[in-house]
Amino acid sequence: MSDDRLSFKEMCAEFEVTPRTLRYYEYIELLQPDRDGRSRFYGPRECARMKLIMRGRKFGFQLEEIRQWLLIYEDQGNEAQMATFVEMADRQMEELRKQRQQLDEAMDALQELRDQTANSIR
Repeated sequence: MSDDRLSFKEMCAEFEVTPRTLRYYEYIELLQPDRDGRSRFYGPRECARMKLIMRGRKFGFQLEEIRQWLLIYEDQGNEAQMATFVEMADRQMEELRKQRQQLDEAMDALQELRDQTANSIR
């Protein structure tokens, strides 16, 4: 094994994911590790892809969106991938704004109900 590859266990630890998650990412073809018998090894390409996957998940992107976005790089190159990311980010920002508004409304309603309840027991 070369020094720039991570084992399955090391990959899980590096990205703080469960073995089940890592296997699932392979199953849906987000990652394609090198195999040596039953062992899996993740090189720089797979580590870079995993960083992008984790970042995408943090921002709320669906796994299928991430998979399609990663395919753009392979099929059309970096510039097309970046342009697609800008579009995806714009859509996701709007979705997050809507979620924030819903959360703010829920928190306001809960606070109002809490205050009413607190006032009724005093």
